[in-house]
Amino acid sequence: MKAVAAIDCGTNSTRLLVGDGTEQFERLMRITRLGQGVDRTRRLAPEAVQRTVDVLREYREVMDRFGVESVRMTATSAARDAENRDEFFDAAEAVVGTRAELLSGDEEGRLSFLGAVSELDPVDGPFLVVDIGGGSTEFVVGGVEPAAVTTADIGCVRITERFLDSDPPEPEELANAIGVVRDILEDVARTVPVTSARRLVGLAGTVTTMAAVEMGLPEYDRDRIHHFLLTHAAAEDVFRTLATEPRAARIHNPGLEEARADVIVGGAIVLVTIMRTWAFDECLVSEADILDGLVLSQL
Repeated sequence: MKAVAAIDCGTNSTRLLVGDGTEQFERLMRITRLGQGVDRTRRLAPEAVQRTVDVLREYREVMDRFGVESVRMTATSAARDAENRDEFFDAAEAVVGTRAELLSGDEEGRLSFLGAVSELDPVDGPFLVVDIGGGSTEFVVGGVEPAAVTTADIGCVRITERFLDSDPPEPEELANAIGVVRDILEDVARTVPVTSARRLVGLAGTVTTMAAVEMGLPEYDRDRIHHFLLTHAAAEDVFRTLATEPRAARIHNPGLEEARADVIVGGAIVLVTIMRTWAFDECLVSEADILDGLVLSQL
């Protein structure tokens, strides 16, 4: 089968998947922080654009090595918010050869859902798939197909930049962030029937990192993280540990990538508040996400 590729230019990370629908040839992630300061300035910072374009240049070389015939490149929350996104799209297209698609929150959620449930037994559904990104979180409920989807402006970078100024965060900063997330979740529940879901499925770096920290993984291991069951109690324990440590100490937790250390607490707030609010006892951690959905869409 032909090799196709998917690139996701997110608020916090830029990721690549090369595969043929049955086999993954390469899966890469680089933290580029494209959304640096976007919540405040509504513009993509030149240095953030440059970091991301440099990674896209690396990814173009990987795709050439595998003889990729088709690629879909998407941009999400940071680009949705940025007034100067076309400048980034022009630079990215010049390197990759394909123009980035600006996904709406609903489109992002649907693709993430399709990737996440592709390996799950529908009997275990309906599923609530939660994709915690840097700038936004998508909430999708469904079985084989998404039935309801919405997006909310709560992500690890956005929560950090808005609320968590101290190192480590002060208790009142944490409380304020949790309160805002809880209020937003009330709005989400009016749009998406979250309480009808039998299983919570968590996607993206915040969730996989919390699983890796819980397991104490000395280095990234996709096979161990994929479909790991992160209990509510374990998520709370990881949150308490990370939230009470300064960054200099936090980076020594096995499983935590140093480049993610400054925003992991913001992301953890989103996950634990979801589990508290909707009484989920566990979260199925999935490494299959929007990239898998984008690859499947080309086949």
